[in-house]
Amino acid sequence: MAAEGRVTGGREPRRYEFRVRGPIGPTMMQAFPTLAASRSGQDTLLTGSLPDQSALYGVMHQLEVLGMQLLEFRRLPTGDAERPESYERCDAE
Repeated sequence: MAAEGRVTGGREPRRYEFRVRGPIGPTMMQAFPTLAASRSGQDTLLTGSLPDQSALYGVMHQLEVLGMQLLEFRRLPTGDAERPESYERCDAE
C-alpha cells in the first residue's frame, strides 16, 4: 500500500470519462489499456481510473496523436460513476 501512495502522490486514482467522436476499434483501443470503451450514439465513451494528472494529459495526447476528436472529458465521482463531478467541453470542430 505504501508503494501505491508514492505512485499517486498519496491520492486515490480518479475515474474519468472521455467522449470521442465516432467508433474506436480494437486496434486503436490497445493505446488505452486502462480504459474501457462503450458506445453513446455516434460517439465512444472511454472510462477508467487514472493515477494522476500526468496520466490524464497522456490520454489526451494519445487521442490527438491518433487523430481522434475529443469532444468532452469529465472526472467522475468515486461513489457514482453515472454522475459527473466536473467536466470540460472541447468545442474544437
